[in-house]
Amino acid sequence: MTRFPNLRFEYRDPEKNWNPDHVKGLVASLITVKDVSTATALEVVAGGRLYNVVVDTEVTGKKLLEKGELKRRYTIIPLNKISAKCVGKEAIRVAKNLVGDDNVHLALSLVGYESDIQKAMEYVFGGTLVCDNMDNAKKVTFDKRIMTKTVTLGGDTFDPQGTLSGGARSQSASILSKLHEVQDVQQKLKAKEAELQMLGKELASLQGTAEKYRQLKQQWELKSEEAQLLQTKLRQSSYQKQQEELETLKRTIEESEETLKKTKEVQIKAEEKLKVLENKMKNAEAEREKELKNAQQKLDGAKKKADASSKKMKEKEQEVEALVLELEELKREQNSYKQQIEAVSEAIKAFQEQIEVISAEVAKNKEAVKNAQEELAKQKAVVTAQDKAIKAKSAEAVKYKEQHNESQLRIKELEHNISKHKREASEASAKVAKMLKDYDWIASEKHLFGQPNTAYDFQTNNPKEAGQRLNKLQEKKEKLGRNVNMRAMNMLSEVEERYNDLMKKKRIVENDKSKILATIVELDQKKNEALNIAWQKVNKDFGSIFSTLLPGANALLSPPEGQTVLNGLEFKVALGNTWKENLTELSGGQRSLVALSLILAMLLFKPAPIYILDEVDAALDLSHTQNIGQMLRTHFRHSQFIVVSLKDGMFNNANVLYKTKFVDGVSTVARYTQAQNGNTGAGQQRVDKAKMKEKR
Repeated sequence: MTRFPNLRFEYRDPEKNWNPDHVKGLVASLITVKDVSTATALEVVAGGRLYNVVVDTEVTGKKLLEKGELKRRYTIIPLNKISAKCVGKEAIRVAKNLVGDDNVHLALSLVGYESDIQKAMEYVFGGTLVCDNMDNAKKVTFDKRIMTKTVTLGGDTFDPQGTLSGGARSQSASILSKLHEVQDVQQKLKAKEAELQMLGKELASLQGTAEKYRQLKQQWELKSEEAQLLQTKLRQSSYQKQQEELETLKRTIEESEETLKKTKEVQIKAEEKLKVLENKMKNAEAEREKELKNAQQKLDGAKKKADASSKKMKEKEQEVEALVLELEELKREQNSYKQQIEAVSEAIKAFQEQIEVISAEVAKNKEAVKNAQEELAKQKAVVTAQDKAIKAKSAEAVKYKEQHNESQLRIKELEHNISKHKREASEASAKVAKMLKDYDWIASEKHLFGQPNTAYDFQTNNPKEAGQRLNKLQEKKEKLGRNVNMRAMNMLSEVEERYNDLMKKKRIVENDKSKILATIVELDQKKNEALNIAWQKVNKDFGSIFSTLLPGANALLSPPEGQTVLNGLEFKVALGNTWKENLTELSGGQRSLVALSLILAMLLFKPAPIYILDEVDAALDLSHTQNIGQMLRTHFRHSQFIVVSLKDGMFNNANVLYKTKFVDGVSTVARYTQAQNGNTGAGQQRVDKAKMKEKR
């Protein structure tokens, strides 16, 4: 807020355990402008109330004023006492119907604020309407159904009592618009800080994840190496060989069991055939022929099967040869695969080394990315500011272009008017030359043309109307000339000469009068300046002398509220930090000190070489008498004082004492010189004071 000193509100806690929630703050800092275009109007509506301080109760306000050590004067708005008259809903409805809903608003509706300060906001903004332009403001303000103070967006004010205020305003943006920009920037800053915190948290979590990944990767690499070593040891150990032999024996046992099962099945079939053959031997003859036939058939079938089996046998042999070749090829591929595995292992090691190098580069790149992101954020902020500036300049360029076009049109219009006026001027010059030639009286009366209160006052006498009257008078003259004595014209000329002479004298008197009035105004101004200078000097000395006479107190001369020094002055006396409302609240001695301070302050304005004071400390305490002596020594270094006093406090500050006393019934005077501290410096004027004491 250093850019806005009026918005700085600082105070010290007036008591222990002070609750800062009692003080809400300045009105300007408690509101947010909903639309920046209304900032100027709202600032005019609020006026000086924009810098008032909102508190919860009048007790809080009193404590702030007495013990808060405020840096400057503030107006306090207590929420429990303040009452405001807001514009009624009916009046707002009538105003919107009169000029449109979007063209008039209650000023209170254009600002945002907390609900607990509603009364203060109604007090500041509730009694004024805001219109978009002067025409609508004029309609709303002076409508008999509304009759409410109205402010335009440009800051022009319309009061139903008949006063208007406006005109050129400061070229700089209003306080509220600047404050709105500051609030937007603060909100953006908070958002960026929150985003920065989130990014920091994400970065911290990513760093933890990266660290965990690195540890797991190291553990995986260690476990991989251990697994490879164990596999190598297992291949080379006797246990592995025994395990292979055991697996071979297991496969042999399984094959033997299958062969045993097949043998048992063949045995069962053979026993069945044996039984059949035994039956057949019993019927050998009968069956022989059948068997022969069957045997012949089987033999033929067996031959056919043998031929087929021989073919299959050849095919199987070919397949075996192919399988042997394929086995050799697989062995060669196995050897090549082993070589490839070794090469891959070496490549894995190389890749692991590259991974470590790349990890280091990644860490460096992350740091570089972080720096780049920070730089990018700065550049974005710069770019954003430049974009805003460019937009503002673009809008300003468009505005200037429109103004340039309007100026061009205005120039053309003025050029046309100039040519027209030149033509009219040439015609008027010719006409004036002709009139000067035709009428001799114009030269003698020319100095009166355009002068007020003369026959040639062209502002009050319209030339066209005068021409018409001239024509009528000429006609009337012709009619009257028949019956009027024409010799009266000579008398008229004499009267006119006397009239002109009197008019010249009148002009001289008027010039003298204007000079006298100007002199009076100048003297009044000098008088006012002299009064102001005298008031400031006497007021300063009055406060200084009174604070010397009564330490810890202060006094001043100030004009009554709402008036100036020329209307009068009144006393203001403060004892400590409390300003008294009336002098009747002071004691008799304090009032005596006030009167003495004022008299001495006026004497100090134009000092005299010598003063005589007669027992001015008679009604005062000894400490006050001592203060009077010290004040005379410090404030009147170039004057001499003869002081009559009966108190020691005055004696101690005198340079010379004259004591009177009775000696043998005769009054005698004795003179004593006193050395004073602080009065021995080179070039320092001594102040002689005398004290006369009488025994009664």
